[in-house]
Amino acid sequence: MNGLKMRYIALSLPVLLLAGCGGNDFSDLDAFMAEKRARPGGVIAPIPTFKAYEAFAYSATALRSPFDRPIEVRELEQLQAISAVKPDESRPKEFLEQFTFDSLQMVGTLERGGTEWSLVRDPEGGIHRVTLGNYLGRNHGKVVEMTDTYVAVVEIVSDGTEDGWVERPRTIEMSGI
Repeated sequence: MNGLKMRYIALSLPVLLLAGCGGNDFSDLDAFMAEKRARPGGVIAPIPTFKAYEAFAYSATALRSPFDRPIEVRELEQLQAISAVKPDESRPKEFLEQFTFDSLQMVGTLERGGTEWSLVRDPEGGIHRVTLGNYLGRNHGKVVEMTDTYVAVVEIVSDGTEDGWVERPRTIEMSGI
């Protein structure tokens, strides 16, 4: 019986609330609207005219990107002149040839017994000494020049043809400079 009373109250409450909203006295709303209609209308500015869009044709797509490092002419001549380049597959591999070139970092230099060494860190954290003639990287990279700030390496990479190889100069710069 108690549930029936609760249901009756729940159904009658919305009816009572809606009955309180009844009435036809809109005099305050009518007065507000009459006041707004009595004001003079404003002037709307016309839509501005726009200039027609002029298309731009970019004509430098075939040129070298300004963000790429320019190839020196002597390096280009060397690459074209050397056609009998081949890696020496019979020489024993050195330890740093198991790592990619980009994963190696130069961390310093060392001189001992009149021999100059560059210190190179491998991706596993090991520090190794390299000097002129040592090999590093997976593309038969040979150290050809060393300074206090970089190690210059010439890699031998495939040119995309069968048995075709080219030399590619690369550098490892001192990290932290």
